[in-house]
Amino acid sequence: MASDILSSVSDSLHSKFFAASTSSELIIQDFAVIMIMASIMALISYKLKQPMVMAYIVAGMIIGPHTPPFSLITHVDILHVFAEIGIILLLFVIGMEFPIEKLKNIGKKATVIAVAEASGTFLAGFAVSQALGFAFYDSLFLALAISVTSTVIIMKVLEELGMIKDEATYLIVGIAVIEDIIIISLLAVLQSVASTGDLSVVEISVSIGLVMAFIVGAIVIGSKVIPRCVDLVGRTGHDELLIIAVLGVAFGLSFIAFKLDISVATGAFFAGVLVAESKMRMATKIMATPIRDMFAALFFISVGALMDIRMLPLFIVPAIILILVSFAAKFLTVWISARSQGLGKMTSLKAGIGLSSSGGELALVAAKGGADVGATSSFVLPMVGAMTIITTFISPYVIKYGWKFTKRLEKKQD
Repeated sequence: MASDILSSVSDSLHSKFFAASTSSELIIQDFAVIMIMASIMALISYKLKQPMVMAYIVAGMIIGPHTPPFSLITHVDILHVFAEIGIILLLFVIGMEFPIEKLKNIGKKATVIAVAEASGTFLAGFAVSQALGFAFYDSLFLALAISVTSTVIIMKVLEELGMIKDEATYLIVGIAVIEDIIIISLLAVLQSVASTGDLSVVEISVSIGLVMAFIVGAIVIGSKVIPRCVDLVGRTGHDELLIIAVLGVAFGLSFIAFKLDISVATGAFFAGVLVAESKMRMATKIMATPIRDMFAALFFISVGALMDIRMLPLFIVPAIILILVSFAAKFLTVWISARSQGLGKMTSLKAGIGLSSSGGELALVAAKGGADVGATSSFVLPMVGAMTIITTFISPYVIKYGWKFTKRLEKKQD
């Protein structure tokens, strides 16, 4: 009897160990497939001089479960984990670009233009989405996604054109910073409202109040504690302690935001803002960037893998319509609000063209945010992914030739 029991226990333990071993093996296999495919597509993208974001999304589409004839990924759930970590690290490093002092110096004009642009594009996107027959929450998250401007693409193109020191460039950077904060805050509010399904004025007000309380609390209280703690760790001279400490801040604030039903992206972004206040900002950024790059790649790959490209014919026309709406709304709102702030015609024109591009990493974060709370339909994420690929490809050309056109106009006026 005892031998039978021991044998049964032994068999049970063996089967569990074998299952765990097999599962671990498959996860390692998935990770290997992801990184190898990402490397191949990144190299192709580099040779073709295209943004890496496109390479990662296409890599995800190739290995994903929705691409025939078969999926190269065995554990689809692991993609969601990678995506979540990628969002946190991506937004954390972005936040490190914006210390509180820099946010204070952005200026009234950039703030007014950013608010006008974000709200104008959001309202136009929501109205057109509703006119196209999309569901309410689908329209909200689509509108938020097309309200995003890719700061990375804009700055890269302007740097290549040698326009970094142009007056309009400083304005664009300031507007983009404020816009990022607005979009991240709106995402937190939309996720909070969508998760409860309550659209009452009281619920929306509570959600907005909660987000604002979190942001104010993080800046006011966090700025007195976090930078000092980071500097204290930094004085030990141990790089591994420093990187562990700042990642603890990033994931800690993200977890607090999550428990408050606020987007983890919001917590990660403001964790970066707080770390940027420390004297160790540059050291932590240098150490965190490679980690960010790896998990950001995993995030974009996971988005591509979760996209059902078989639905592409169903949403390609609405996607193109929304892209055109985004370009038009951004250009008009920036132009009108810049002129109302007393800025010159050429500066307003350059800012309008520079900020008219949509897409980028935050657009995908917004779309993924809707999917995470189960508020959006299955087509929203692949639709935004397709829009991101299209706008990532055409935006550099719009900015490049648009600014060349403004230079010709300036010469004619002279």
